[in-house]
Amino acid sequence: MPASFGDPHHHHEIVGSTNAVAKELAAKGAPSGTVITASEQSAGRGRGDRVWSAPADEALLYSAILRPLDLSHLLLPLAVPLAVCAACESVADVQCRVKWPNDIWVEERKLSGILIEARPPDWAVIGIGINLATEPEQFPRDLRWPAISLGGGITPESMRPALDAALGEWVEATAERVLAEFRARDALAGREIGWEGGPDEGDRSGVAAGIDERGNLLVRTATGETVALGSGEVSLLLG
Repeated sequence: MPASFGDPHHHHEIVGSTNAVAKELAAKGAPSGTVITASEQSAGRGRGDRVWSAPADEALLYSAILRPLDLSHLLLPLAVPLAVCAACESVADVQCRVKWPNDIWVEERKLSGILIEARPPDWAVIGIGINLATEPEQFPRDLRWPAISLGGGITPESMRPALDAALGEWVEATAERVLAEFRARDALAGREIGWEGGPDEGDRSGVAAGIDERGNLLVRTATGETVALGSGEVSLLLG
């Protein structure tokens, strides 16, 4: 049975970050399915402490509480981006792909980012930002990858119910379904990528070769070695 998200729903005009508010509520016992949204964030974060920047009311700034966090949610970092893809495709004429581990791309540009923070086994906070109406010139110039918006007059109010429903479906999906759908939407498969190796390795590169059963990114290097990456940032090497 799908999980339920969006009841209760707390909306704020401006917060530091919706994830910070959600974590406070989770620590106080807020129920699973609680959703926090905001018109604007003053300290929104992405992965690796990067700043998430969006003009007021031009992005869906969304955090949800999931509890308890158990073995059925081991692939949560893969399931959440699939939910975002499904929600966006249900309201707009777009085709979404996933850049491992959890960026959503449309036409090779970033539409959405995800930050999951957890205190196992008690709870996870699922933070999602989706660009809805931001014009290209409004995005910060120092973005690591070009960004894109859904457009089409979609508002946070019209986007949220679609995300509530899709998230409820995908967080309870079977591992087999999650892995199959992620592989079908994998934006990196067969492409050369780079990542930061260990202290004695420096920068490394190879060809992305899909994901394994645990959701690790597989990379084949020039020496024929297959490396499994469980976390961290990877970049697409162009040219």
